[in-house]
Amino acid sequence: MKIPVSGLSTRSAISSRIFSVDAAQAAACVLFVALLAGCAAEGPRERGPVSPDDPLGVVTTTSMIADLVRIVGGDLVRVDGLMGPGVDPHLYQASQGDVSRMAGADVVFYNGLHLEGKMVEIFEQMHERGQHVFAVTDAISEEERLQSELFTGNYDPHIWFDLTLWQKAARYAGDRLAEVDAPNGDAYRSRAAAFADSLGSLDREIRLELDRIPDELRVLITSHDAFGYFGRAYGFDVRGLQGISTATEAGTADVQDLAAFVAERRIPAMFIESSISPRGIEAVREAVRARGFDVEIGGTLYGDALGPEGSGADTFVGMVRANTATIAHGLGGAVEPTAPSE
Repeated sequence: MKIPVSGLSTRSAISSRIFSVDAAQAAACVLFVALLAGCAAEGPRERGPVSPDDPLGVVTTTSMIADLVRIVGGDLVRVDGLMGPGVDPHLYQASQGDVSRMAGADVVFYNGLHLEGKMVEIFEQMHERGQHVFAVTDAISEEERLQSELFTGNYDPHIWFDLTLWQKAARYAGDRLAEVDAPNGDAYRSRAAAFADSLGSLDREIRLELDRIPDELRVLITSHDAFGYFGRAYGFDVRGLQGISTATEAGTADVQDLAAFVAERRIPAMFIESSISPRGIEAVREAVRARGFDVEIGGTLYGDALGPEGSGADTFVGMVRANTATIAHGLGGAVEPTAPSE
């Protein structure tokens, strides 16, 4: 059964700033494109055979993709991730140094579907110059993508929360690395297949944990709509205070609408996200209390970024397990969550 992923009606009044570039942002893109042209004036560089002693230089955007490429590439890649723990990719603006790093890389992997909304034109220009630039969401068919309820024709970019889709991203990364470095193609594809198999096992593991949550409590309230694919895959009604991009801003009406829903359904817990200020969810909690119901903050979820080193969520697999434990504990399961590190 498909569970609807709900947004809040008053957000429909917000302009399509999620998927558009304002004047200041456009000016920044022009500057970055000019810099890119200077860094890569002679096109993609020629390189010798790839080996552990001379690995492919790969730049990635999000920490989830960095983790994926490290696993699939093994000792044949040197991964340079632009966005570290707690970084919001929706709002991330590439620096001059970032553009230089991408221009000098053998391969660039990014998420796509406007997750890195302020970098889209840079990726397009790099692709036009013949650089190896790949969006992992290209592995996902339009039929498998979640439509944005606010912006027709655009899709939710948070595909990693459905592990069956992340399996496809793993295989896609293996195929693209094999395309760039054909002599080592079998190694990339073998590692990608092994990781995809491990994700299948992880999928079965977390389903067992999440099945402990009663049907009436399978409602996930978060800071923004990052968990839509999670809801569809694992049977949750997902509601975020902000839209699928944190470029939207929740207003007073959004807070009151969500508070009314939580109080009416008597949802036991809401969740903040590691890359987003907790103020919005805390405002909802106060509004719920004003309605005579006390909802808990169930913990911190890792939404758009992995956790810091040592947090237990500093790998993709660790992040999935940490989020699952936090959700199960907050909504009525018996699993003790892993506390995020500061």
